[in-house]
Parts: sequence; C-alpha cells; structure tokens
Amino acid sequence: MGEIYDGGVPLVEAVRSGFVESVHRGSVVVLDAAGSVRAGAGDIRGPVFPRSSNKPLQAIGMLRAGLPLAGADLAVACASHHGEDVHVERVGALLRRTGLTESALRCPPDLPLSESARVALLRAGGGPSRLRMNCSGKHVGMLLACQAAGWPVAEYWQPEHPLQRAITAAIEEFTGEPAAAVGVDGCGAPLLAVSLTGLARAYLRLVSAEPGSVARTVADAMRAYPEMVAGTDDQAYDTRLMAAIPGLLAKSGAEGVLAVAVPGVGAVAAKIDDGASRGRMPVLVSALRRLSVEAPILDELAELPLHGGGEVVGAVRARW
Repeated sequence: MGEIYDGGVPLVEAVRSGFVESVHRGSVVVLDAAGSVRAGAGDIRGPVFPRSSNKPLQAIGMLRAGLPLAGADLAVACASHHGEDVHVERVGALLRRTGLTESALRCPPDLPLSESARVALLRAGGGPSRLRMNCSGKHVGMLLACQAAGWPVAEYWQPEHPLQRAITAAIEEFTGEPAAAVGVDGCGAPLLAVSLTGLARAYLRLVSAEPGSVARTVADAMRAYPEMVAGTDDQAYDTRLMAAIPGLLAKSGAEGVLAVAVPGVGAVAAKIDDGASRGRMPVLVSALRRLSVEAPILDELAELPLHGGGEVVGAVRARW
C-alpha cells in the first residue's frame, strides 16, 4: 500500500447537448474471483477513507463482540438508510432494546436522505433527529454490541474504546492492510483509511465466506434486506443493485466511494476524487462489465441523465 493517495485519472464525463461540460477524475480497481487485479485505473494502492463502505466491516467487529442482531436488524446496522419511516421505526425499536434514549447516539441530528421522506417530514412539522440520520442503525448497533460484551457505552465512538479496537482488527483482517490513518467520519465514529484494493479484497471475502460465518452473516443480511441498506427511492442505488443482481453485495460511501462484490465473479472498489456521487454508477457499470456481469439495471445506470429546461439534454457517462 502506498503512503498517500496520489489521485486518479479521468473516469467520468458529463456531456450536455453534445458538449463535454465536466470531467470527474478518480480511481477504480477490479478483482477477479481469486482476488487478482483484473483491471484498474488511477491509484489503487494509496489509502483512502472508504466512509460508509466500511460499514459491513464494522458490523463484523460488532458481531464478534456479541451484537445480537440478524436479518433486517443487522442490515440496518450496516446501512446508510434514507431516513424513511420503515428505517426510523426499526432503528427506534432497536434503541428501545438498549434502554437508552436518542441522546446516547453519537451521530448528529439530520434530515432524511430521501427527498420524499424529507419533504413529508418538514410538511408535518418535523425536523432533524438522530434517528433520521443515515448512520443511526450503525450507532445503535454499536451500543448493543457494547452491552453484549459488557463494555461501557460511554464514549463508544472513541478510537481507544474496546469496541472500536475490535472493529479496527476486523477491518485490518479483511482488507489485509494496516490502517494508514484514523479520522472522524461524518457520523462521529472512527474512520480507517485503506487502499481501494484492500477494500475490494474485503468485499470479496465477505461474499466468499462460509455460510454461517460472521462475514457471511453480514453479507446475507444486507442482500436479503436491501431496502434496509439504503431505501426505496430511485437514488437508493445500493438497494437497486442488490435487488436486481443475484448475490451482489453493494455499499456506497460519501466522497464518491463505492464497493461491490459478486460471489464467484469478483469485486470492485472505486473513488471519485472530487467526491461527486454521480460519478459512481457509470464507473461501476464499466467495471462490472469487465467481469462479464450483465443485467438490465446496468443498462439503466450506465448513463445518468442531465436535465435542462425540464428535459433530458445529456448524460453522465463513463470515460474509462
């Protein structure tokens, strides 16, 4: 692994009215089923913050500590949920199991990621809350894991807390790399820097793990309940991908990060350097096609529409 992330190459272009308006640079790695690099562009060895793409790996650390969750409950603990009622109700039920109040959560109050849920909430006179914040499931999971292990819940988010040390060990094990840096994620939890190759390797290990293992339990929960991982709106790409392609595991992160794996096929990890989320899907489609993955949803996501005057006048598409 390199000491720093050197940045990527032109991967995505936004074409408006036949004119290339913008170009997004980034890096992407494609691993085959054996974990060998099939293709890549940019810096696939330098460390990046995977942001929420780390969540399935954090869940492994929590389960090893005794987190008593499975199925949809575990899926929402791995989620960047869109703050819809179905998410808030489930996370709220899990919080009640802790016996703690919403104030125990480190994640900050926020509005739903889902536009429709956000509008409905504001029209009803509601506002930001910790439960609506997209990482609330993970934070409740951390509280439950601490209680199961007999660890203090106070300052559960601090890097030196036993829970975070257990999570660090899991991330380093599955990526095959020592963390290059420790930061603070948008939700307040620790954030570990690894390479895109390490991230893709970890996802391949998740989907390749033995049935019943902790890693496979995480992957199976996310794939069985994809609507809990993101949401039900058109922008819930993780949900749409997992619902449409059998066996595929997907988890996006902020700042243009995405990790995907398909059992017996391979894995992909990508980072858009300027953090633009619109660049992720076209790059992912290009990467999956290098692994001979084909599905109607990939045709839908290969080019994302650009609008002008209320009409489609162009597209965001992969240059790589």
